[in-house]
Amino acid sequence: MSDWHHADILEAIAQHQPEAPAQAFVDPLGGEPARRYSQAEMHRRANGVAATLIARGAKRQDKVAQYLYNVPEYLESVLACFKASLVPVNTNYRYVEGELLYLWDNADVVAVVFHGCFASRIADLRSKMPGIHTWLWVDDGSGPCPEWAIPYEQAAAAAPDDSLAFEAPWPRRGDDLWLLYTGGTTGMPKGVMWRLDDLWLLGNEGRPEPFDLSRGVEGLVPQFDELLMRRVSLPACPLMHGTGFLTALGGMLNGGTVITLANRRFDAVATLEAITREKINGMAIVGDAFARPMVRALEAEPDRFDLSSLEAVVSSGAMWSAEVKREFLRFCPPETILTDSLGSSESIGMGRSDSTAGEATETASFALGDNACVVDDDGNKVEPGSGVLGRIAVAGHIPVGYYKDPEKTAAIFTEVDGVRYSMAGDYATVEADGSLKLYGRGSVCINSGGEKIFPEEVEEVLKTHPSVRDAVCVGVPDERFGQAVTAVVELDDSEGYSEPDVIGWVKRELASYKAPKRILVRDTVGRAANGKADYNGLRDWAVSELASREAAR
Repeated sequence: MSDWHHADILEAIAQHQPEAPAQAFVDPLGGEPARRYSQAEMHRRANGVAATLIARGAKRQDKVAQYLYNVPEYLESVLACFKASLVPVNTNYRYVEGELLYLWDNADVVAVVFHGCFASRIADLRSKMPGIHTWLWVDDGSGPCPEWAIPYEQAAAAAPDDSLAFEAPWPRRGDDLWLLYTGGTTGMPKGVMWRLDDLWLLGNEGRPEPFDLSRGVEGLVPQFDELLMRRVSLPACPLMHGTGFLTALGGMLNGGTVITLANRRFDAVATLEAITREKINGMAIVGDAFARPMVRALEAEPDRFDLSSLEAVVSSGAMWSAEVKREFLRFCPPETILTDSLGSSESIGMGRSDSTAGEATETASFALGDNACVVDDDGNKVEPGSGVLGRIAVAGHIPVGYYKDPEKTAAIFTEVDGVRYSMAGDYATVEADGSLKLYGRGSVCINSGGEKIFPEEVEEVLKTHPSVRDAVCVGVPDERFGQAVTAVVELDDSEGYSEPDVIGWVKRELASYKAPKRILVRDTVGRAANGKADYNGLRDWAVSELASREAAR
């Protein structure tokens, strides 16, 4: 087994180009001055944070939570964890006390890096988390540092020397972990354990020109000038989720610059301004939820923004419709590639689809990943063109399992023909040409009258209706069908909306049993920052709303 480690690779890159730009925090629409850090500055600051955590009692593979919006300190503190063989733990900044208590207790967190705006929330729960011995406060102008916390800048200034490398009291190993907690949209969040060695090897395999790894880290250095792409990357989605973080990490491992934005909610105009001013080359978004507002902004002011630097846009975590891809590509250079990446916290590399000018792939259609296949309920691989529905399975570099959950690990990480696979529950068929047609996550599948209905398939048709901006479908209890498909929609044009018209629209595109029996309108479907819908919460709301309407009749 190999022993690759991100800290070794990132330190080698920094030593090769110490003055190259590493991170920038910019405010495209406001007056806040940009904060910019070179490779040397980022690494020395990370060394200070690593030294502080160890001095405060952190031991090898102890867990450190990032409770932050998108800022340089997020990636800097993760880098500090890698350097010190500590384990970073992503934390949803929307979580409230009960959710934080569950997550940090489940992860055995000993230290938290947090934005100042969360200080009062943390103050209320500190006494319930005696295992957390260190709180690093990141100043965001919301108030003074609490007496129980350490200012992050104080920690960042505590590097033991000017070296760009960091030496912990224990060795680094390839089986050091990155702990990625799932969104918990269909249950409690689960910690997915990725070995750093597997994560690096998986990423290298996905490069246009992979590094030759035969001579270890020292052998990478002669390849840097030729293979480091040094692009400017913008994770427009949150770093607290896998898509945003892996985009940023990939940019760092390519010796490039990672841009983070001052706006805490996605803002299409701010994002387009950042692309224009910072000459962004690569960007991560979350499907139509991000791309559609950007298209509207581009259509409203086509001469304001310059996307000529944009080479690649990656989306994951939510559907990206062919229609919106085509509209977005009208404003991009001919060589821009839009990649719809199919994966999950447990299964990176299930499939992908690439779209370029004049050639936008169909919605929910993907090329099967090199290490992926589709497995039916009997454990057999699905043959192309058979029409058999199965779960997408990924082999190769996959997670160790779920942290402290052997039962769920055994259910998701299974063997097929002697090969270990990750099967997170995404259902698909394999078309005759070998492409993958995605139906959705089995855990949110609706069983209506004995028929399996995948919400995502219906949602994509609903969103093509002129009156519908966004839609989520859930199954509510029904005496006749067991469950009835119920759509919760966010309208684009309320004047042109009628429930029968929208239901008829779906029936023209899909089998009638898949069409919603009822449609409920809300101001917003309330997607999370990563674009995912809260199916459980919306199902509960739909049941309550329908009961209220019935009682009022």
